[in-house]
Amino acid sequence: MIYTVTLNPSIDYVVTMDQLNEGSVNRVSTENLYAGGKGINVSQILNQHGVDNVALGFISGFTGVFIQESLHSKGIKTDFIHLKEGFSRINMKVKTIVDETEINGVGPAISKEDIANLYAQFDGLTAEDVLVLAGSIPGTLPDNFYEEIMKHLENKGVKIVVDATKNLLLNVLKYRPFLIKPNHHEIAEMFNVEIKSIDELLVYGRKLKEMGAQNVLISMGGDGAVLITENDDVFQSNVPKGTVKNSVGAGDSMVAGFMAGYLNSHSYEKALQLGAASGSATAFSSDVATKEYIDQLVDQITVKPL
Repeated sequence: MIYTVTLNPSIDYVVTMDQLNEGSVNRVSTENLYAGGKGINVSQILNQHGVDNVALGFISGFTGVFIQESLHSKGIKTDFIHLKEGFSRINMKVKTIVDETEINGVGPAISKEDIANLYAQFDGLTAEDVLVLAGSIPGTLPDNFYEEIMKHLENKGVKIVVDATKNLLLNVLKYRPFLIKPNHHEIAEMFNVEIKSIDELLVYGRKLKEMGAQNVLISMGGDGAVLITENDDVFQSNVPKGTVKNSVGAGDSMVAGFMAGYLNSHSYEKALQLGAASGSATAFSSDVATKEYIDQLVDQITVKPL
């Protein structure tokens, strides 16, 4: 079973308008509500691929009810911990003709009892399971929370996937995550360097492997993606044709597609192909991608060894 963890889920309230005028009343052209959060995005794409999974994390209040019911309506299993106070955050995304503005909520406080309940869920995981840790850590939890989770699971043989930024990612490498997925900008920031070529990118990707990551999947926007496998094989994918509509969730979709492809085929090349198609399909969609659209793009993805 695959379990995804979203520590601070949200309702994403996405509106469009011609122009945002500060200090005055604005009327929107369209509005939509989505269940948001990186782990939740992974769950949704896994579900599109027919991969059974359970969404974990913390929810509360009327917004938490919406998030849970939204996933259930799509046939996604959840085992969220319901917090006693507060409400799950609302993130507002305002899209105009020229740009996009985000206003993100804080989210509820998480108590020691709530954390203990999450760890109790982890205690049931086995070597047959995959755990996906995705996104930022809310302010009411310690910065090393992902480290503590991986330390807790260190001897269970659970395959752990981590999609996080900078120190959140660097600090878990000693626990040998099965897969990490930084993008090329994040790698440059981690090592405080300017990366100008694929060869330079591979140098730092291999450093992440030396630090403990088993497989390193690096997204490069319009230049595709690169995978450095546990066997030190290197593969690169291209990008299919399409117009970018939605940068939110594309990386999460790549992670989900990669894991779906790997679990179905145990081939890293096929995993990269499906991951690249899934990420692109979400980038070209208003919400996370559908299986039908992903299938349309798969044949446009070529994977070559480097």
